[in-house]
Amino acid sequence: MFFRVFLVSLLFFGHILAGPEEKEGVKYADKCEACKILATELQARLTETGKSHDVIEIGYSVDDVKPKKRTSYKRSELRLLESLENVCERILEYNIHKEREDSTRFAKGMSQTFKTLHGLVDKGVKVDLGIPLELWDKPSAEITNLKSQCESLLEEYEGTIESWYFKHQDNVPLMQYLCEERALVGQNHKCLYEVTQEKGDTGQKDEL
Repeated sequence: MFFRVFLVSLLFFGHILAGPEEKEGVKYADKCEACKILATELQARLTETGKSHDVIEIGYSVDDVKPKKRTSYKRSELRLLESLENVCERILEYNIHKEREDSTRFAKGMSQTFKTLHGLVDKGVKVDLGIPLELWDKPSAEITNLKSQCESLLEEYEGTIESWYFKHQDNVPLMQYLCEERALVGQNHKCLYEVTQEKGDTGQKDEL
């Protein structure tokens, strides 16, 4: 009985969503947070594809006699296209960490809240959140909205990303070039530099 009342209190204060249709407690990402995560995921994807030292041939000749131009894959348009492909899909790997209040609430991995709840279920405790257990780990409304914002930013700033990739990637971080200096000019961009605090950094522990 106590645990059920405790859960109701958490729901009331917005720590857990009672269901996908319920809007109370839902806090969508703002433009700063969306741009930050797009830049983070694209940079991560470029790091993955940048490990290749392949040299590729580009160009086309009808008679296939004229030699094709050889270029490093690491500097090629092909690498950029492959890195951009499905980059916003990676956001579906994120979860909402409602024990955090800043932009770091969007992060991969299970939140402390749901780790605790899953642990209780594993111990045989009946936990009623108003949604089936199999839906607990499905992307929330905030995450699907974040993915949509990512796709919109990608479409709007495609040329900016291309310019950074071909001309500036060795000198300016993508997050600074895309977000701080362009997408968020004249807007609050402090979220770009928020980092997840380890428990020992603040002297406080995350609580359910």
